Amino acid sequence: MPSISSATGESAARQHGPSTSVADRPLPPMTRDRPFAWLLLITGVVGWLASGALVLEKLAVLKDPSHVTVCDVNPWISCGQVMQTWQGSVFGFPNMFMGIVAFAVVITTAMGMLAGATFARWYWLGLQAGVTLGFAFVVWLWSQALYAIHILCPFCMVVWAATIPLFVWVTVRNVTHGVLPVPAGPARILGDSGWIAVALLYVTVVASIFFAFIQVFIGTSGY
Repeated sequence: MPSISSATGESAARQHGPSTSVADRPLPPMTRDRPFAWLLLITGVVGWLASGALVLEKLAVLKDPSHVTVCDVNPWISCGQVMQTWQGSVFGFPNMFMGIVAFAVVITTAMGMLAGATFARWYWLGLQAGVTLGFAFVVWLWSQALYAIHILCPFCMVVWAATIPLFVWVTVRNVTHGVLPVPAGPARILGDSGWIAVALLYVTVVASIFFAFIQVFIGTSGY
């Protein structure tokens, strides 16, 4: 369980890290407790609000199947149409309910850190597993939206945008704090490349959307 302590996460990492080399490495600024907590809070709130908006729209559609969602822009940009596909309810219930729960955990973690809490290694491993599974699920949904459904959901894309830095920086944080056992050299490179990885993932997503919908962008008939 998390505990309130006057010790910072950085000192806790040195106490519980698996090796002296990890403990002695200077931590990248973004992986220090307060900046990292703010990143968790911002990405968590953005993802939670987008998931919440999707929940409200889904409930409205369930009440009235003819309801037009606020993000139904055209045949290629529509939350409502994506909700009607099987990919929108992979586990038998709408995907956005998982987002509500998952991002609430991220927000709670951030608030705990800002209040001075420290978390055990098992907690960080659990958070790492959660964000990794979430990132993998987002990648799958992204591929389905672009290459199977051929429709973009704006609120879903906001969730994608929040998940990318969340996954990257939780991973970087856990590597540089010794939660994940990685040799010193690769750990140092990863610690210095967090925002580069985020930027490359964003560029990949934007480029894939452009090429998947190039017929729409150049004004042809599309799909």
